[in-house]
Amino acid sequence: MKKILLVCSLLCSILIFGQEKSGAKQFWENLQKQCGKSFEGEVKEGAANDTFRDKKLIMHIRNCDENTIRIPFFVGEDKSRTWVLSYKNDRIQLKHDHRHEDGSEDKVTQYGGTTSNSGSSTLQFFPADQQTCDLIPNAAANVWWITLDETSFTYNLRRIGSDRLFTVKFDITKTVPTPSAPWGWKD
Repeated sequence: MKKILLVCSLLCSILIFGQEKSGAKQFWENLQKQCGKSFEGEVKEGAANDTFRDKKLIMHIRNCDENTIRIPFFVGEDKSRTWVLSYKNDRIQLKHDHRHEDGSEDKVTQYGGTTSNSGSSTLQFFPADQQTCDLIPNAAANVWWITLDETSFTYNLRRIGSDRLFTVKFDITKTVPTPSAPWGWKD
């Protein structure tokens, strides 16, 4: 009887402790490893007249804690954008925090979405949430996704049912000097 109990205990502990981390958790931990680093990117997909194409694009994985990662995204001298990722209940939420130069919130801010499943260690999808639909009705069909692997981070936007596609890719094998704080932040 003791042997049976011992075997059952061992099997239970293997099942409990042997489970792999979810895709969301692996993605989150891999992104946290980049905290404090800055990278230069380039537009890979977008309209021919996209105003981002001729500007220096810098992302800085600036602020990380257990459940929140803030990534300012600078377009030339425009420091108004920060991607805010939050991890909760094995899901990741993406919000876009837009600020004016004085630090006040833009009228179009805090839009985004939450993953509908745990995703994979290298890819997370964010369909537009209700707040986004209410704030920007045309963005109700937006889907954002972020990819992360050993060499790159991509931020992507597709508006379903349209030709709208935007992708910016950052080479995470080469860091760049850390920029100053985004609008609304203090160093």
